[in-house]
Amino acid sequence: MIVVLLAVQFPIGWLMPDIQSGLPPGSLMTLHITIGLIILTLIIVRFTWRLFHPVAPANTLPLWQRVMSESVHWLLYGLVFATAMTGWFFVSFRGWRVSLFFESLLPMLTAPESAAGRLVGGWHQAAGFGLLAAIGVHVAAAFIHAFVFRDRIMERMLPRS
Repeated sequence: MIVVLLAVQFPIGWLMPDIQSGLPPGSLMTLHITIGLIILTLIIVRFTWRLFHPVAPANTLPLWQRVMSESVHWLLYGLVFATAMTGWFFVSFRGWRVSLFFESLLPMLTAPESAAGRLVGGWHQAAGFGLLAAIGVHVAAAFIHAFVFRDRIMERMLPRS
């Protein structure tokens, strides 16, 4: 579900027109914020689940591949969280009420027009690019395991029948 929401979220974020200072968020921005909050909630739930239900290591992989795999997965968690939180800071910096499906629900993380809000909110795009790069590395590694190594490591992710 997170992957599907990210696949919708990235185009919305990049195709959205520039936001002028002092203007309220439009419906596209509100949709972007809503999807971001859903992603943030899901990543927190997934992270919590993973803490209490860890995945058994793939003992068939060399140590360096196990370490890289674990590192990339934790990087993905961190970047999804960072992207969502920096977006929330950006919204707070703009003075917008953070909304979920067009209803104000969440507190502001910083005062409108604050230096901290500007700084952290400015990291939102960088976190998004970092997340996109990490997703690319993850997908590339999956394809390499499936089509080059043919080590059946991908079968660990598929449901068992």
